[in-house]
Amino acid sequence: MYREKTIAAVVPAYNEEHLIGRVIETMPDYVDRIVVIDDNSTDKTREIVEGLRKEDKRVELITHESNTGVGTAIGSGYKWCRDKGIDVAVVLAGDAQMDPDDMPGLLDPVVEELADYAKGNRLFTGEAWQIIPRARYLGNATLSLLTKIASGYWHVADSQTGYTAIGKHALHTLPLDSIYPRYGMPNDFLVTLNIYNMRVIDVPVKPVYGIGEKSGIKIGRIGFQLAPLLVRLFFRRMIQKYVIRDFHPLVFFYLFGCFVLMLDVFFVIQFFWLWARHGTVPPITALAVLFCTITGLQSVLFAMLFDMEANRDLKGGRCCPPDTVPHP
Repeated sequence: MYREKTIAAVVPAYNEEHLIGRVIETMPDYVDRIVVIDDNSTDKTREIVEGLRKEDKRVELITHESNTGVGTAIGSGYKWCRDKGIDVAVVLAGDAQMDPDDMPGLLDPVVEELADYAKGNRLFTGEAWQIIPRARYLGNATLSLLTKIASGYWHVADSQTGYTAIGKHALHTLPLDSIYPRYGMPNDFLVTLNIYNMRVIDVPVKPVYGIGEKSGIKIGRIGFQLAPLLVRLFFRRMIQKYVIRDFHPLVFFYLFGCFVLMLDVFFVIQFFWLWARHGTVPPITALAVLFCTITGLQSVLFAMLFDMEANRDLKGGRCCPPDTVPHP
């Protein structure tokens, strides 16, 4: 146990025969259960885990009959933890890219009920630029920026990391059967957390690379897959949170801003067409471009500002250090 709370490590694994043993063997003693989800591996991952179960009674093995994706694997682990009454579930990948020494930093805010969900942030220090491959760093930073807009968690700076901790309240509240099955799971899950008004905290963790891991993620391909997903997630959150569950005028600001900016595209095309054809542009067309650009951007930025304010209370952690808390 950790600070009188039961802890389970959820370890999704697919073809991790070289590193899954290291993940299990380096698991801290305070972790009560190690739930490995074998997502129909074609190598010896399952055999290795079954062998380690004989040595470490904490190990539980869940096997999938088909490869359903990392999101579904994590969902299986979460449901196991929920059904067993686990207090906090921590996700560690089966490729040993998550340092167990960072685990207390993720557990503490959840154990202290300062957050419902703690998410590792590998980009917190400048060391990440030297450790993480440049293409992945830049791709991660770009996706994190877009995820801020889609999820409403403007303080979460590393959306793609899978090193997370989630508390019992969230495990029993969130729809775990509808977790996005594959690599878009972290982005989709953040949106779900926001819709259910869960507090999320960013926790610095060390990036771990160059230990023999093999990533199946192709940055360009995943980027093109996640871009339309993030757009869908954004509209899903707007509808679910600000229309169905409650109402907020920021929806009108977003709609008006997007409409005006789309109208602006038409005027910009007309502007350059007239310039190329006649060498001059009517002042009314130039004014239309200027008006639509300024008005559209202002409306979208105001909507973002309202969204930040509406989600301010969902930033986990103390609002101020203990010694600065006002006394009555």
